[in-house]
This record gives sequence, structure tokens and C-alpha cells, in this order.
Amino acid sequence: MKALRLSRPRLIALAAAAVLPLTLATPASAATTISFDCQADAPVVGPQKVALDQDADVTAPETVAPGGTLDVVIDPAPNTVPGEVSGNTVKEINTFALKFPVPANSTYVSADLAGGSGLGSTAPEIAVADGVATLSFPGPIAGGATFELPTITVHLTAGDSGTIETKLAGSSYDDPGLTFQAIASSIIGDVTAPTACFPSPSPVFTTTTIG
Repeated sequence: MKALRLSRPRLIALAAAAVLPLTLATPASAATTISFDCQADAPVVGPQKVALDQDADVTAPETVAPGGTLDVVIDPAPNTVPGEVSGNTVKEINTFALKFPVPANSTYVSADLAGGSGLGSTAPEIAVADGVATLSFPGPIAGGATFELPTITVHLTAGDSGTIETKLAGSSYDDPGLTFQAIASSIIGDVTAPTACFPSPSPVFTTTTIG
């Protein structure tokens, strides 16, 4: 997944397209734009909608043998956190988490993270629980700053048959695929707004056939 771009007035586009990557045989590449529907829970003023657009290239093999191994690789491009949103100065974003399901007909083995910059003093990590992989880091990233998410390589084992589809998690504000906190300066002082996002629509990035 290459080139994740945040369009203003977005709070952040996350490295996105964290979708499980696969490589083996002849790789297939999928490029698409992911549109996140986000809601920031801002004190006093109430929920505020925020839109995030993200371009992503995801590479996966077109086919894999039953029980074979495959890698999915996501390589995000640098992004910039807006310095201002709706007239309020963005001081920072923090507590970032991006989720993607382990694809059906596959088993998660491990994941590698490489590179990344401007994400704070604590390195990002990826963990899997209940069939969902989560890329997370505490930050902070200052408003107006440029950051780059790490390259993600996920190692999978194929099942016996069927297809392996890569996509993001999330279907609603109550079932988000991307969460973070935004801290902004306002007339009532600093405001912390927990933000929940889901891809709308939620595209399938790649399809690998087992066989």
C-alpha cells in the first residue's frame, strides 16, 4: 500500500490501508482511494463529522497453493496532520489504532514493521486478537507535522480452498476501523476529541485464489 494521502480538513489519514499484504508467485497490485467517515466526539459542541481520504496501493499474489505461505506488503507515503480544523488550531493527535481483519481462508503467522517517521518516541507495533490485526502507536504527532507510517509486511498461511481478500475493518462509528484522539485549542481551552472512523465504502483491495 503505497501513498496514503490525507486531504484537508482531515485530522489524519492512517497508514493505511492496513490491509494484509501477500507476496508469492506473480504479485497483483491494487490501487484505490479509501474514504473514511469519521466522527469526533468534541466536548460542549458535541459530535463533529470529519472526512479522511487515503490513496493506497496493496500488493498480493494472484494465486497461492493450499497451505502455502504468502506475504502482504503495505508501504504508506508521508502525510501531514492539518494545523487547523474548523477554525481551531490542532495541537496534536495521539493514541492511534488502525484495524484490519485477518482474511478468511488464511491464518496469521507474524508481521514485520520497517521504517516510519514522525510518529513520536514510541515505535508502532502490530498485534492480533480475535481475528483482527491492529497497528498502534501512542504518538503524539504535532498539528501541521509530517509523518510516515511504517511499511507493514504480514505473513499468512493459506487455507485449503477459496479466496483470500484483503480489506480494512470497521463498519460504523460504534465499530470503527480507525481511532485516534485529536487535541485542539478552542475558545474554551484545549479540547480532546476521541475520533472514530470507518471506511465508506469499504473496498476489497486484493483477491488471492487458493489453488
